[in-house]
Amino acid sequence: MAQWFSLHPDNPQPRLIQQAVQLLRKGGVLAIPTDSCYALVCHLDDKDAVAEIRRLRGVDERHHLSLLCRDMSELANHARMNNAQFRLVKQHTPGPFTFLLEATKEVPRRVCHPHRKSIGTRMPDHRTALSLLEAHGEALIASTLIPKDEHDPLNEAELIRERYEHQLAAVLEAGPCPNEPTTVVDLTPMATGDAYELIRQGRGILQ
Repeated sequence: MAQWFSLHPDNPQPRLIQQAVQLLRKGGVLAIPTDSCYALVCHLDDKDAVAEIRRLRGVDERHHLSLLCRDMSELANHARMNNAQFRLVKQHTPGPFTFLLEATKEVPRRVCHPHRKSIGTRMPDHRTALSLLEAHGEALIASTLIPKDEHDPLNEAELIRERYEHQLAAVLEAGPCPNEPTTVVDLTPMATGDAYELIRQGRGILQ
């Protein structure tokens, strides 16, 4: 049964955050709030947990998963960026953006797009998400919590727990978060001098 963590929106309780981290390290999938909407997250190197996220979402390996990162240094360790890509990402992070980039060897191949070898990258501007990342000490795999065969994300913590209480390790509640997904931008064309491609217009506005 999914554990329930009620967290202060500005100062998440370290004890509860550590308990959530332990669930991640045991292979659990968590539902957490972000600066866009709720996301499913798990340990980067946990094959079974990644497969469970894909199952819950109803997506295959061609669907881009994302890496939640603490800062630009961690993001750059997992994704290759030239100067132009780096400047654009830095200008818009932290924030409600997912940038598709070529993955480095630090990223397991099974979580990358099978043909493009790319990965989504994300640095959320949300205290609970960042506290979890900081306590975990490394990037997490994430995907917007959109149920299988549905189009809209779930964004109410109690409803998420009720619907997935036997499938998630925990639900983290920290007050309402915006019910709008991230803006997804494919930056991989910039590696060869082409323009980026806007894949999905969400909450983030490119400048």
